[in-house]
This record gives sequence, structure tokens and C-alpha cells, in this order.
Amino acid sequence: MEELNAESPRFSVSEFIAVTNQTLEYSQENGVLVEGEVFEFKVNQGKWVFFDLKDEEGSISCFMPLWQLRIPLEDGMKVVVKGSAKVTNWGRFSFTVQKIMPVGEGSIKKSFEKLKKKLEKEGLFAADKKRPLPEDLTKIGVISSTSAAGFADFCKIINARWGGLDIKVCHTQVQGLAAPDQIIRALKYLNERGEVQVIAIIRGGGSADDLACFNDEELVRAIASSKIPVITGIGHEVDESLSDLAADIRASTPSNCAEMLSKDRVAESNKVKDLLSHARAGLLQKIDYEKESLANTVIAMNAAVSKHLDALSAKVEDNLQKIRREVFAKLDRAESDLAHNLKIINSLNPDQVLAHGYAILSGKISPGNVVKITTLKQEATAQIKKVKERK
Repeated sequence: MEELNAESPRFSVSEFIAVTNQTLEYSQENGVLVEGEVFEFKVNQGKWVFFDLKDEEGSISCFMPLWQLRIPLEDGMKVVVKGSAKVTNWGRFSFTVQKIMPVGEGSIKKSFEKLKKKLEKEGLFAADKKRPLPEDLTKIGVISSTSAAGFADFCKIINARWGGLDIKVCHTQVQGLAAPDQIIRALKYLNERGEVQVIAIIRGGGSADDLACFNDEELVRAIASSKIPVITGIGHEVDESLSDLAADIRASTPSNCAEMLSKDRVAESNKVKDLLSHARAGLLQKIDYEKESLANTVIAMNAAVSKHLDALSAKVEDNLQKIRREVFAKLDRAESDLAHNLKIINSLNPDQVLAHGYAILSGKISPGNVVKITTLKQEATAQIKKVKERK
């Protein structure tokens, strides 16, 4: 009885439960992480998830709403859960789960394959939904941990390859239970602002546990539904996450992501040089072609002019011959007419008559008058003795 009368705190059952829960809440202000193996997993009424989390020496009862379960879960899977413990009114110890993630390569792979199959059936990874990188890329949104080596590699390569890019960075965790929701909020922020042309989600290499956050169902759906194209550069080339499958473009690493998002300054310079060289060669070829074409045109014109001149010369020659024939014909006719006229004139010449023995009598023919008689070579005078009319 002395022990019962000792000055120890005395509670009713409900008070003791309340004090115990208050103590638990104080010690779990930000929640606690518990790692173990899933046992007796079940879904009740399509709304509530119940399972035990156990290890080799003990187990706890876990509870969570179904909508908060963002990975496929089954018995035997090793997981880490975040939540808080409490004692129920019936004296049972219960752990309310807020977040859950698989751990260990086997459990992660099993969860990955189950969720992949589910989302593939919904068409979330369909190739016809993928969008290419925008052309003339100048504004990039980056979701990453700014303290991570992968982000530093990304920035180094971006700056070395091509300057002048406008990069908006959203700092988030890129591993652990908090990472998926932070990345989802960053995706929502960049989509609502609409100030970037593409969103890059990057994280350097790590273990399967480190990269497990990128297999979160809500994160995968947020990437697939982004209005802005998403490119991922997560882990190493051999690593594959469901976020990679949901993205429009997958880069093998953060460095490869930087290469895909930026132009190579040297390559672009060489490309411009090649374009100028090709343009110069094309221009010279065009000039040579035009020179040859012009020469051929000149030759053709000369031939045409020569042909035309030959034809014109022949025509002129024909006309000259025609004129010449007409002139000679006229001359012949004139000469003939002249000869005929001369003949007539000669026939009218008194000397011609006199040459035939005739004489010209000049003077008044009447008896007693003196007349002049002209022959071809002589002139004489005579007196008319008698005049007689001819009959």
C-alpha cells in the first residue's frame, strides 16, 4: 500500500492515453522515419491502408489514407515511412503514415515494375505524347538541388557551350521523402508563371535508394501533365526512373542535359563558317554559270545578227541586181530610142538628101526671078524662065 500511496502521478485511463499522446506528439513534432518490412498489407473499403511494419525483433501497426499511397505496396517490400505514433482509445499503439518510399534494390525494382505497368496501361509514357525541344531556346527552368554536384556540372557545361541563356532555378531536395512534393511544387510554379520554354529536372548519380524519389506516382503524373516540355537528366546513363519515362526528353546525365539544351559555341562557329564557305562556292558557281550563259547568249546573238546581216546583205544585193537590170534596161531602151531618133534626125538632114543627088532651090519660083540652087558641094544661081504647074 505504501507503493500505492507514493507521490506518483495518477491518471485515469483516458488521461493517461492523452498524456502519452501529448508526449509522443512533442517528441515527433516533425514526424519520424521508420524503416522495416511490410507485412499483412490490405486496403479497407477502398479508402484506408493498413499494414504492419516489422523487423527481426518487433512490429508496429501502420495506417494511412489510400490517396496518400503513391507507390505500389505489397507484403515483403522493405520501406521507410514518415509519420507519427499515437495510442488509440483502446490502448493499441498505432503509427499514422504520411509518406512512404521503398528502400533496397529489390523493393525499389518491384515497386518500379508494378507502377510502370500501371502507368503504361494508362498511356502515360506514350511516344506520341512526347514533345521536342523548342527551337531558338533562350529561357530554361531548372529544378534541382543547387548544392548538388550534378547541378554544378550542368551550369559549368551550359556556360562553357553557349552564353546568354535565361535560366530560372527552383531549389528542391532531390532525394528522400520530401523530394517528390518539392519537385511537384516547383513544376506547378514554373507552369503557372509560364516564363520558360522548357523545364529541366536534374540530379547526379546515386544509389537506388537516392533515386527512388523519382518513381513517386504523383511526381510522374505531374511531369506527364506539364504544359511546358520537360527534360530529365537523372543519375547516370544506366539509371532509369519513371520520371525519365514520363518526360518529353530524357538525357542520360545532368551534363548531357546541359549539352542538349545549349548549342556548342565551337560547333556553331564552324557551322557558320561552313555555311559561308558553301555560300561562297555556290555564289562563284552561280557567277561562272551566268558568265557561261552570257557568253553563250552573246555567241547566239552574234550568230543571229550575222545571219540577219547575211540575209539583209543578200536582199540588198538582190535589190541592187534588180535595180541594175532595170537601169541597164532603161539605158538600152534610151540608146535604142536615141539611135532611132538620130536615124530620123539624119533622115531629115538636108545634106543626106543632097547626098542622093538632090538640090535645094531657094527663092520665089516665078518667071524672071533669080533663085539659089544648092547641091551637096556647090551653090549656083539661076533665073526662072518658065513655070509650069504639075499635074
